[in-house]
Amino acid sequence: MGPPNQKPEKRFLSSKRIAGLALLSAIALLIHGYHPYAEDAEIYLPGILKILNPSLFPANADFFGEHASHSLYPTLIAASVRLTHLPLPWVTFLWQIAALFLLLAGTWRLAAAFFPQDRARWGAVVLMTTLLTLPVAGTALYIFDQYVNPRNLAAFAAVFAVAETLRRRYLVALLWLVLAAAVHPLMSSFAIAFCVWLAVLDRYRPRVLGFAAFLPVGIFDPPPPAYHEVALRQSYFFVTRWEWYEWLGLIGPVLLSWWLARLARRRGMENIELVSRAMIPYILVASVAAIVLSIPRFEALARFEPLRCLALAYMVLIVIGGGLLSQHLLQGRTWRWLVLFVPLGLGMYLAQRQLFPASAHIEWPWAQPRNPWAQAFEWVRVNTPEDALFALNPRHMELPGEDENGFRARAQRSMLADAVKDKGAASAFPPLSVKWLEQIRDQENWERFQKDDFEHLRQKYGVTWIVIEQPGPPELDCPYQNATVRVCRLD
Repeated sequence: MGPPNQKPEKRFLSSKRIAGLALLSAIALLIHGYHPYAEDAEIYLPGILKILNPSLFPANADFFGEHASHSLYPTLIAASVRLTHLPLPWVTFLWQIAALFLLLAGTWRLAAAFFPQDRARWGAVVLMTTLLTLPVAGTALYIFDQYVNPRNLAAFAAVFAVAETLRRRYLVALLWLVLAAAVHPLMSSFAIAFCVWLAVLDRYRPRVLGFAAFLPVGIFDPPPPAYHEVALRQSYFFVTRWEWYEWLGLIGPVLLSWWLARLARRRGMENIELVSRAMIPYILVASVAAIVLSIPRFEALARFEPLRCLALAYMVLIVIGGGLLSQHLLQGRTWRWLVLFVPLGLGMYLAQRQLFPASAHIEWPWAQPRNPWAQAFEWVRVNTPEDALFALNPRHMELPGEDENGFRARAQRSMLADAVKDKGAASAFPPLSVKWLEQIRDQENWERFQKDDFEHLRQKYGVTWIVIEQPGPPELDCPYQNATVRVCRLD
């Protein structure tokens, strides 16, 4: 397998390519931003913090500990802190930059398997640079998140693995897949399945598209009754509950792959044809599996989310699309590149600003937060005991102006289960659903809580501090407050 008329490359990355990829990594950071404590960082950062300081999170650590125990990611980042003697915020920032660079380097490597011209390869890399935070259909995923996490590391490893599989360098591909599996077992399973299927399709070249299966197989204990309520709140688990426009994100890659396979056959682009033909059953089998798992009797298996395979499909299609655009439309005309990519990058930038309107677009590791929720969480980290147990609005990460700041990740304190990210842990690990549902029910109608309600949480769970929105009950002892929230002590 290899692009026609392509001479073997002596060096994968020359100094000029490294400089170009470094520049595009910086541009990607400027477009998509950096929010180290946002969204799923609430799941992954506490696992690192717990390794660095075992006295943290004496309560409810299992809501992030289950994820941490199934991945080498927290150990890797914690080891980086100890090795470099840098603060964790600096280490996570540097890992994010490294992951950005490696994803773009992997994009170049994959594009080189499709296109003999450097211009086409740069087109693929530039398109990837601008579309990193493109939503992946209805899976609640981006191609690449705005903060370092296991998915980002698994993403660049998967792209490299596909590129090496196309070159029949199976041992190298295997090493990349091992890295992906070490940091994110679920996401790596889709890359493993696609690379195996790609190798089989290349070896036997069947006239029919064939069959590809990649769902984890095993016998699972029935989940506790509480799991049903957790599963119902994870709408993206069930493809039958997707919105119509999310279905377009599923159907589009299949149709596009079919068209690309026909185009590539006519033009003798062997690897593009092979990958496009492989992609069709890869997505269709996942779609059938997702539909089956939407049946109520199988809801305990829906957490394996077979349509997360679309993340890899999107990345491969972006590489092919960027290369074809530069070959046949942009060519060597600088103004055409600017007309396409400047508005596209600006649109992605504006979309990110709307997602995090109350925070700096890039939250540098040396800068103080300007978000009032983040400021309160920082005060908590400095001024409260490590064994404190907090209660917050269980939906605080979804409140306007909160910008999805994770409390555990930023404040480094234990809290009662929330209804946003801890729900994800309870859905992924069914035994947690019992504890999660009990704590969520005890925090219902949080907006109307008075001192007696907070006292109930103190007596039942040992809650010692709370974070409430302004104004809140006036009789509470609140040593910190700003225009948005108050941090109060429960005596």
